[in-house]
Amino acid sequence: MELRAGLVAISLLLAAPAAAAPDTYVVDVPHSFSNFEVGHLGITWIRGRFNKMTGKITLDRAEKQGSIEAEIDTSSVDTGHVRRDELLRTEDYFNVSQFPTITFRSTSLRFSGETPVGADGELTMLGVTRPVSLEITSFKCIVHPVNKREICGAVASTIIQRSAFGMTRVSRSISDEIRIYINVEGYKS
Repeated sequence: MELRAGLVAISLLLAAPAAAAPDTYVVDVPHSFSNFEVGHLGITWIRGRFNKMTGKITLDRAEKQGSIEAEIDTSSVDTGHVRRDELLRTEDYFNVSQFPTITFRSTSLRFSGETPVGADGELTMLGVTRPVSLEITSFKCIVHPVNKREICGAVASTIIQRSAFGMTRVSRSISDEIRIYINVEGYKS
């Protein structure tokens, strides 16, 4: 009897589907960047972006778990105005010589079904780390039509206060509130 019960247990284990491994996606640099908006004089928003971003995303949709790691090259700031970009690279703002990157590392992801809809984590800018929540407003995966590899794309956003990260240069012309939008595509590795 014990032998039969043992054989049944072994056969059930062998017949059970193998647990799916999490999928890892590496950021496709030419198609990924971070935008930002900062209020100017209380009447309009100045927009800019960082042209260089790297990172990886790991997803286990079945278990509703995963992680996000992103690194932004602060020297790649681009507002469409050379003089303003040079000012933003100085120690009064992004201080790119001392702090060449802005990083985000998730501590948890939020899902709706199998789709990620948010990420909580830590943003480090100017050597200061603060908790940040990202809202993922778009997430979709397809097989790339040219190279036939799986690729996922997402748009995430958050709002931070620049002063919370030590960017406290006194300026009556720009707001403390910064809106951040992250546009990312990643290939399954």
